[in-house]
Amino acid sequence: MTSPIGSIITLSGSPLSFRQRGLIGDGKAAIVADPAGLARCREGRAALEAALARGAIVYGTTTGVGAMKDRSFGVNDLLQFNRGLVLAHHFAIGAPLPLQVVRVALAVRVNTALSGRVGCTTELVEALIGLLNADVVPMVRGVGSIGCADIGLMGQIGAVLTGNGEAYHGGRLMPAAEALAAAGLQPHIMAPRDALAIVSANAVGVALAGEALARASATVRMLLATTTTAAAGLGGSRAPWEAAITVGTRFESAMGLWLMAVSDGWDWPVGTHIHDPLSLRMLPQIYGAVFDRLNDAGAEFLVSTARPDDNPIIVDGQVLASGGSLPLNLTLTVESLATALAHVARNAFNLCVLLANGGRRGLLANLVVPETIATGFGPILKLAGDLLARVLADAAPVSATPLVVAGGMEDEATFLPLAVERVERQIMALQGLTAVLGLLSTQAIDLSGDLPGGLVGVVRSLVREEVSLMVEDRMLSGDVEALVTRLSSVEAHRMIVEATPPLPSDAVFLDQLWELETKDSA
Repeated sequence: MTSPIGSIITLSGSPLSFRQRGLIGDGKAAIVADPAGLARCREGRAALEAALARGAIVYGTTTGVGAMKDRSFGVNDLLQFNRGLVLAHHFAIGAPLPLQVVRVALAVRVNTALSGRVGCTTELVEALIGLLNADVVPMVRGVGSIGCADIGLMGQIGAVLTGNGEAYHGGRLMPAAEALAAAGLQPHIMAPRDALAIVSANAVGVALAGEALARASATVRMLLATTTTAAAGLGGSRAPWEAAITVGTRFESAMGLWLMAVSDGWDWPVGTHIHDPLSLRMLPQIYGAVFDRLNDAGAEFLVSTARPDDNPIIVDGQVLASGGSLPLNLTLTVESLATALAHVARNAFNLCVLLANGGRRGLLANLVVPETIATGFGPILKLAGDLLARVLADAAPVSATPLVVAGGMEDEATFLPLAVERVERQIMALQGLTAVLGLLSTQAIDLSGDLPGGLVGVVRSLVREEVSLMVEDRMLSGDVEALVTRLSSVEAHRMIVEATPPLPSDAVFLDQLWELETKDSA
């Protein structure tokens, strides 16, 4: 891998930042292990080996796993057992995960191992770092984890380490043995405990969550920008936003301040009604809640990049059984975000209906140009309704789904990868809603003769770069798809972020993302 000068990230067992996650995922940074972290790893390994020397029975090291926990293996069997354990956990199916996600998963597994709690060898840590720095990225398929250690997904990473499975190198997919040879790497021989350490972790689910949260944050902010534009097109009163500054929660108050700031500095349309619909009045409450959920999920993700989730773990020289492989807290924050995304989707749909119905500010139904023969934008509400239904369908939680596997030994799960996948589908639908709302809002503003500035002016210019005022009926599929692409672009997000104030300074996750998008997304 060719890394930009100075792009070297030292993993130490402390939480990663979102900037580091982005650089690692994009293959723009080399990785080194902090010497103190490697020392902790050696100490943990020494504690494990001391336990083995005393004749201790250690799960997954001298015994089988799951339903095979009571079967012990002799010293002469351990090499074969550890190699077979990796191969047995290579069972995920489905589409390959993005390379960015797999790279981050490798880094997360290294980082958690550097805590010294895992008991793996430093050779395993160095082998994982070797993959990252040589840009040998295991091909990991996405279906096969119940979110209680991503064993079927991590098994595909472990297989590549041993020269099995498939990997990408130089942008090409090839057998893992060929990829390792091309990169000048040797297959890793799994020592006792190494095999379980590589397969029994949630690093893939954590990496998937980080990717989804970054995309969700950007998507929600762009939807908020088009929502603000809709409020301008509808002549919404700013009084409820001002009220939220005083009586709202922390994030509601911040959103009130934000909305007042971005709607200031130009001739904001005079309110057309004495009492606006809830979808206009409650923007601070709706978006305050979704940004609160995003911040919570992001903060939990950052912690998860450093939290050892192994079984067993090493504590004060002892080898202890652990239930840390259940990432329930991260999963619940992701599912709470999914519910919040359903609320912003409903709000966007409501605003689409208000705009298309006309009436406010003297606009005609379907936002048609006066004295023209046209059907206008009425039919596109069916598209908005379809997109809303898709967001709602993926909002229901899945983490409590009951199941029992491994002879009744394993009866808890979170389905974190599936929960994240559902959020990813919500994001795609929200991007469509953002485009429809931007299209309708800009039509309303132009029909009213407004000359918007600030954020609303930026949104209008983004929309008008792709689509013109609709005077006569035309096919709208291309318009909407062009807007989805434009409003989802890095450039568009940077323009929005630079045109708006930040959220509260203690919103650590969101602050990191805003900085990342303005400085490091190119």
